[in-house]
Amino acid sequence: MSWIICGSVPDADFPLSLGSWRLQQNRLLPDAGGLLPHGGTLPELSVQRGTPALLAATLQVCRSLDLPRPLALLVGDTGSGQGSLALYAFLTSWLESTGDTVNGLTFHYLFPNVDGHNRILMGLKARAGTSGMPALVADAGFMYAAKMSGYAGEYDLFTPDAGELAFLADENAPHPFYTRGFLLGSDLSTLELVQRAHAHGNCARTLLIKGEVDSVAENGTLVATVESPNIPYMEPIGGTGDLVTGTVTGLLMAGQPMRRVCIVAAKTNRLAGALAHPTPATQVGSLLPYLPEALRQTLEQTPPR
Repeated sequence: MSWIICGSVPDADFPLSLGSWRLQQNRLLPDAGGLLPHGGTLPELSVQRGTPALLAATLQVCRSLDLPRPLALLVGDTGSGQGSLALYAFLTSWLESTGDTVNGLTFHYLFPNVDGHNRILMGLKARAGTSGMPALVADAGFMYAAKMSGYAGEYDLFTPDAGELAFLADENAPHPFYTRGFLLGSDLSTLELVQRAHAHGNCARTLLIKGEVDSVAENGTLVATVESPNIPYMEPIGGTGDLVTGTVTGLLMAGQPMRRVCIVAAKTNRLAGALAHPTPATQVGSLLPYLPEALRQTLEQTPPR
């Protein structure tokens, strides 16, 4: 086993499931014989945004680089948090009982719950004595839980947008809704927000900050930016940030170094947009066919570091 993607599906009836998926056009198809803790048959998933978009992007990278596919631990949750709590509990128990090697985990849209988060992290630490800590990537709701828990520094990578970075920089905010206004404005630069988040221990060792200009920060210092190609019509497409995090996941599965992973993922997402010629009506699933070619070109143009 290599990597597990953990997240939610916006369908309250979608069952808790652990298994592998295939991408066919812009739909995700479950593999037969997957592990279904609650039994039953999994429905197909359309790739619109959220964790399905992240998973689809990872599968495109795995296909391009001839990598084994990751497992996906998914659950339905439309905002109540009940599905997410079930996922937290299942993963905690599974980590205690399985002997399988886990090289990395990507956590995505999950209702933030500090206790559930801490139980998972402690479970991973308990396993680390024999196999070492896996790489840890967090975005969206699980990133909020990691910051709120006080253990954000245990993570290898967060992938926030500008608003989420402001939340990470606010040492007092328990949730993005309560981020103080002066941090959400334009008075502080990206570097200043990164420095605040790092100084208070509220961010991962590396940050890939998604925005009009994508920035990469390591240990509180900006080390790279990506700003081209600049495709204005990418801005209103919901889910492009999910594609970035999915591309990151696939590249980390390939063993690429973290800084290069972040730069390549940011460039690939932008180039896929350029190749797709999007309009304001474009859906994120329409970008997926262009990811392999965008990745190929970006890897050729980005020397190893």
